[in-house]
Amino acid sequence: MAGNGALSGAVIAVAGAGGPAGQAALLRLAEAGATVIGSDNDPERLAEAVDAASYAHGGATVVGDTVDLLDREATREWADRIEKDFGRVDGLVHLVGGWRGSETFIKTSLDDWDFLELLLIRTVQHTSLAFFEGLQRSAMGRYVLISAAGASKPTAGNASYAAAKAAAEAWTLALADAFRKAGGPEGPTSAAAILVVKALVHDAMRADRPNAKFAGFTDVKDLADAVVGVWDKPAAEVNGNRLWLTEKP
Repeated sequence: MAGNGALSGAVIAVAGAGGPAGQAALLRLAEAGATVIGSDNDPERLAEAVDAASYAHGGATVVGDTVDLLDREATREWADRIEKDFGRVDGLVHLVGGWRGSETFIKTSLDDWDFLELLLIRTVQHTSLAFFEGLQRSAMGRYVLISAAGASKPTAGNASYAAAKAAAEAWTLALADAFRKAGGPEGPTSAAAILVVKALVHDAMRADRPNAKFAGFTDVKDLADAVVGVWDKPAAEVNGNRLWLTEKP
């Protein structure tokens, strides 16, 4: 029941809330008692995800905002609005995803890089800069990036994707250092953490490919559990760490 969960009273924003991972995160965060504010660039998909989470957890506050996270000012306005409307912000879960690859390294299209740089890096830059001060004001602030094992071991056909994910990780680790410095000698009160998966799988994918093994993939429900788990540990324990949900490459 909302109000009695592990995150009761927390206010958590979810970027990329309309996709399967976002939908699972909204459900799990609402179940844990948080007030959840989702954003997505697809208003219909976002409304469906918000309605599903609200319906599943009737006592929870789950709202959706259509925000262009490629617009730095709009992203900052979103962060400010959350604090104004709800009095605080305790988390930003970054689930904005996308993938493009090629058959071989030499066939890599740099148009793919341009696309992924915006989707996977620029949105991280804008959300982290917009939410930093609010998260630092919180006694339990968390910035959670979902990353891929490929960032640590790129393959020839995945150059653009792996490089973009690696850059997003580096940016998030810099954010973690900012939290560390802001905490002073007593250590950070807020944290930036990276959850690493090989790839994600959800029920619709399994239904489409009933014979596929999806070896090493993380179910979006398990990812949502891991997201909530980032708040279970002290800030110093998760800040600047990669938390692996799949085997390290």
